Amino acid sequence: MRARSSILLFPMGILAILLVPAVTAQSQSSGAYGITHAKIFTLAGSPIENGTLVIRDGKIAAVGATVEVPAGAQVIDAKGLQVYPGLFDAVTQMGLSEIGAVNATVDTSETGSYNPDVVAATAVSPSSEHIPVTRASGITEVLVVPGSGGFDFFGARGILGGQASAIHLAGWEIDEMLLKKSAAMVLNFPEIQTETFDFATFTRKEKPYTEAKQEYEKQVNELTDWLERARHYAQALEKGSVAKYDRDLKLEALAPVVRGEQPVLAFANRARDIRNAVEFCDKQKLKMILAGGAEAYKVKDLLRSKDIPVILRPMLSMPPEEDDPYDRQPSQPAELAAAGVKFAIASFDNSFARRLGQNAANAVAHGLPYDEALRAVTINPAQIFGLGSQLGTLEPGKLANLIVTSGDPLELTTDVKYLFIKGQLTSTENKHHRLYEKYLNRPKAQ
Repeated sequence: MRARSSILLFPMGILAILLVPAVTAQSQSSGAYGITHAKIFTLAGSPIENGTLVIRDGKIAAVGATVEVPAGAQVIDAKGLQVYPGLFDAVTQMGLSEIGAVNATVDTSETGSYNPDVVAATAVSPSSEHIPVTRASGITEVLVVPGSGGFDFFGARGILGGQASAIHLAGWEIDEMLLKKSAAMVLNFPEIQTETFDFATFTRKEKPYTEAKQEYEKQVNELTDWLERARHYAQALEKGSVAKYDRDLKLEALAPVVRGEQPVLAFANRARDIRNAVEFCDKQKLKMILAGGAEAYKVKDLLRSKDIPVILRPMLSMPPEEDDPYDRQPSQPAELAAAGVKFAIASFDNSFARRLGQNAANAVAHGLPYDEALRAVTINPAQIFGLGSQLGTLEPGKLANLIVTSGDPLELTTDVKYLFIKGQLTSTENKHHRLYEKYLNRPKAQ
């Protein structure tokens, strides 16, 4: 993955100038805000009617029905509006891909099958036009995952794709955006593939099962060898002398994984592949997070027993099997919730990350309790990636990543009126809105 330029084309931190018909600018430089008369959904308790939330020094200072706004704070009268934690998209290629069909703008993967030393954050472009479009939909943070597939992804996926990075969706440079540089190691777990697609002839080709199984076992053995070498390297780091071994950045990157300090984000969809991935990670003593999980409902008891969380793909997708019911995917979250499996819902994408809330709403329409859907795009992904103490609920001491909306953030028709990232009132202006205004006001034909 190539390092990207950090030059931002448009200021991401524009404050009240663009957004503030309801802002009382008592002190433009105080860094403190008071959101008053709002219905506040903290996700840490019952909603607060006619509540007040105070932001100071980038964090939530107070929230409640009787909270007073400190002197000098900028006041937002949010009467008739609602306040929620910002949404968290748990698998994206945000900042790694601009135009999927233009290869020069895509930096989602590295050559080769084993690249554990690759860190997604080093290639994120803060000036990507996808970032302001995405945050205008109420998404304040994302996990940037190298080689994770999606509509915008056209490259090959290595077995060890690199390290996923959690970032805020605002900042002039990546250091300002970082939440967690290395949140998980991407593992595209090997599959037993008996069918392949030939892009030269646009035809499907069948492969004997024995041949497919041999290829699978070869990949698993290679992966096992990498982990064993990483264990020996980690022991050398801890107990040996630096002068006695040659530094290996790939093995060094795997050391936190084999020590259980960093989870693996294991991509698998079929029930057989999920079981194989769980068995492998259990044997290797790896902390596993399942990504994709199209047939996770078939192994939900296994996932619950092993305490393995799942990051689910968007709901509106084709059923895995031709005999599956049409609503097989959107009904799966309700099954996982009933089984006690923790999960998040993610876009697995870039240009369509803005539809994260709508994806969660589709699950509600197919039986998932609303509160669970909201948690699946806020506190659940934060907890899954070790960020629950910083994000996901509106509580004093947590980062002030939050949205003030006209209604339910999972509804497509809801407007995000104000958006805060790290306690800063952040512009929702974006390319989509500019184009909308441009063509709305184009001269009429004579």
